[in-house]
Amino acid sequence: MAIHLSSSNLATRENRLGSITGYVGDLHDLALQSRCGTLKGCGRCFSQSSSCLSGCALSQLGGIRDVAVIHHGPSGCSATASSQYIVTNQVAAKRGVENHSVYIGTDMNENDTIFGSADALADIILEVNRRYQPKAIFVSSSCATGIIGEDIDSVVDEVKDQIPVPVIAVHCEGFKSRIWATGFDISDHAVLSGIVKPPKQKRNTINFKNFYESARGEIIEIFKNFDLDPIFLYANATVEELERLSESVATTCICGTLGNYLGNGLEEQYGVPYIRTINPLGITGFETWLREIGRVAGKLPQVENYIEEQRKIYIPRIEEVKKELKGLKAVLGMGPGYTFEVTRVLNELGIEVVWALAWHYDKKYENGDVPPAMSYLLDNGINFETSVSDQQNFEVMNILNKYRPDLYLSRHPGSTVWAIKQGTPAVFVADEYMIFGYRHTLEFAHTVLDTIRNRSFGQNLAKRVKLPYTDWWYKQDVGSFLEEAII
Repeated sequence: MAIHLSSSNLATRENRLGSITGYVGDLHDLALQSRCGTLKGCGRCFSQSSSCLSGCALSQLGGIRDVAVIHHGPSGCSATASSQYIVTNQVAAKRGVENHSVYIGTDMNENDTIFGSADALADIILEVNRRYQPKAIFVSSSCATGIIGEDIDSVVDEVKDQIPVPVIAVHCEGFKSRIWATGFDISDHAVLSGIVKPPKQKRNTINFKNFYESARGEIIEIFKNFDLDPIFLYANATVEELERLSESVATTCICGTLGNYLGNGLEEQYGVPYIRTINPLGITGFETWLREIGRVAGKLPQVENYIEEQRKIYIPRIEEVKKELKGLKAVLGMGPGYTFEVTRVLNELGIEVVWALAWHYDKKYENGDVPPAMSYLLDNGINFETSVSDQQNFEVMNILNKYRPDLYLSRHPGSTVWAIKQGTPAVFVADEYMIFGYRHTLEFAHTVLDTIRNRSFGQNLAKRVKLPYTDWWYKQDVGSFLEEAII
């Protein structure tokens, strides 16, 4: 699917990729319908399990060092600024750098929504540049500006010649998509269209899209074995680094949902190969990923030597832990970039997944292929019941009560708390690198083992907590909130 950088706007995941937010069935049915193009999502008559895509888009852009994000909307739309400010500064402090990015809301009022506020927005952009001297300015829309048709593109065109740094319009009206991950695509589109420059020369760098670079030091050391230097995106990245993304030997990511648009865009526009393998979680994922990087970068002998060395260290230890994990049953609920990848890892460890929930599901990626994680599970005969976007606590509790698994895994901390109240041991897969590579796969296996061995807290809590769910609810079908299929 062509990526049009001449436009500041882009289609949602529903329209571009056929992504859905409603499904109940099994993995084989979901994957087969994806492959043959017949998959249709279902509407939901009630849902609280999503978030505003503006938060995803602007948190990504706000993590870039020394930029300004101007959110053109009512003051309430800037509610995410405080958490973004805290996260940005904490991540920068951990890295030992300073990030002087700023997040400004334009505080639209009733008068602005009736008569428009384009002139005020232009003045704000100029004042932000004068006061903070950022390296780039992102001017974002909001639901309010989208509803009244505020033309932020014209405002940006009017002022950008007066400002010596990139000024980029970002269309992230929260109502445009039910899928928060569309915000990731919007931030990538802004970077690709407004900051990345054509290559002057190729360098031994590899673009690495992640969330908060928590394994930065470890990954740098890994890539030293292959004479490659990773550029981490976007947290703590500089505008100068982003300008040169087109000069790298490849683009990769820790999560396909997070990095798909950027990877495909750099490949289509500048010929930078995008690593389209299963994610580097677990042994199979990590080795498959490394070998593809080695092939693309011409470093396959070095990669094979590294894999051989690391397998001698870690595989015997992982095999020992697997003996105690074999036969366990698990339910998990995460974003699609992790749901079907972590499912694969659990299968590698001998744990049976009986149900998997995803916040949304991408039928196909930009290149027209089914997501690699789904293809892997289908090709290897792995099947289980699965559903999409039913991760509200009352729905998760229904599933856990029905299957009584040994373990529940989630990337949403609230749902793990409720699972424990029900007496189900739970693991919060918080860190994006929790199952990355050999060492973290071993640590993850031990975390699971510790969780199922030490059940007294959950058991005692479950005895003393009265949950609001009745026997009637526990007997209901989890698909009862799905309506008719929609395209």
